[in-house]
Amino acid sequence: MEVRFRVTLLGLLLALASCSAKKEEKEPEAEPVVSVEAAPVLNTAIQLKVIAEAVLSPIQQEAIVPKITAPVHAFHVDRGSVVHAGQVLAELEGQDLAGAVAESQAALDQAEATFQTTSRVAVPQEVQKAELEVSTAKAALDAQQKRYESLQDLYKQGAIAQKEVNEAQVTLTQARNESERAQKILQDLQSIGREQSLKAAAAQRDVAKTHLQTSQIQLGYTKIVSHIDGVVTDRTLFAGETAASGTPLLTIMDLSSVIAKAHVSQEEAAELKVGDIANLYPADNGGKAVAGKVTQISNALDASNTTVEVWVQAANPGMKMRPGTGIRVEVIAKSESNALVIPESAIVTSGSGATSVMLIGEGDKPVKQPVTLGIHDAGNVQITEGLKSGDRVVSKGAYELSKLDSDVLAKTKLQIQPAKEPPDPDEEDEK
Repeated sequence: MEVRFRVTLLGLLLALASCSAKKEEKEPEAEPVVSVEAAPVLNTAIQLKVIAEAVLSPIQQEAIVPKITAPVHAFHVDRGSVVHAGQVLAELEGQDLAGAVAESQAALDQAEATFQTTSRVAVPQEVQKAELEVSTAKAALDAQQKRYESLQDLYKQGAIAQKEVNEAQVTLTQARNESERAQKILQDLQSIGREQSLKAAAAQRDVAKTHLQTSQIQLGYTKIVSHIDGVVTDRTLFAGETAASGTPLLTIMDLSSVIAKAHVSQEEAAELKVGDIANLYPADNGGKAVAGKVTQISNALDASNTTVEVWVQAANPGMKMRPGTGIRVEVIAKSESNALVIPESAIVTSGSGATSVMLIGEGDKPVKQPVTLGIHDAGNVQITEGLKSGDRVVSKGAYELSKLDSDVLAKTKLQIQPAKEPPDPDEEDEK
């Protein structure tokens, strides 16, 4: 009886085990579910932007340096004055130079008269005239010599001032020079013929003309003139102070336009070209952009940081942008008006550099899809190959899915979460 019970119990247990196994075979395996965020592939515009910090410079600048050393007679402008090319900004003292011009003019007139006379008269007549001039000049020299010696004696006795002696010495020197000149002319006439006399007279006239031109140029240096339109940004002296040759007296800046000088990496510079549209963002312009364009891209690298200097020029209405201030520059290197665009967070990059996305297929199944990238811009990226408009990709959670085994990935189902809305700035401020 006991043996029969044991056999029955064993059969019952086997039957139950068999039923349990069949039941387990009938129950399907549960699909793994992964919660992700998704984004559609959109047809929209996208731009490749190069953003950098820059320093503003004027479009033109002139440091006006006097060519002579002289006291400033008068300034006609102050700092902040708007000036134009050719405008006289200041005048230096030039009485001595004006006297030199008058003296040079007289010497030229005399040389011209001598040339005309030489060309008309015969050599003997010229010699006689020259002898008379020598005699007259010698008599004048002797008279001035006696007067100078007489004044010296009076000065030693304390009867006159040193000034009178100095003036007499100057007159004596002039008389001596005139005597030597007359003697030289006489010697030349005695030793050369008419042709040589004419050449000598012409040479003296040319020398006198050159001296006059030089004197006039020197006098012209007393007028300080601007060569550009602009604004006076610096004035180092006041009227009456001495302006030194070679030292800047005034600085003029043309602020009608400004140049933002930025330094970008070699890779970014390779994307840029002269003429590219750009925007400047002054700190005090309420976030509004000022339109500009790229005018220069350096061919050399900055030795200190291996960057490339890029110039962006922009109009400066009202001269609100000041040279020397820092500014943010945004250059639009490329622009696509109808590109396939997805969030950059959807891109998965392998160790070899290959790029792909997790495409959301039928039944919300993830499919790994290789893609080719184009322009990157502010968290978005252009897809040039691999996707079409209307596709959906995993925008958050793609990297985790890419690490799953292919068999597991094939069984995985995606649970699409609604995208989180950005916080309301007003609510954030209230907090």
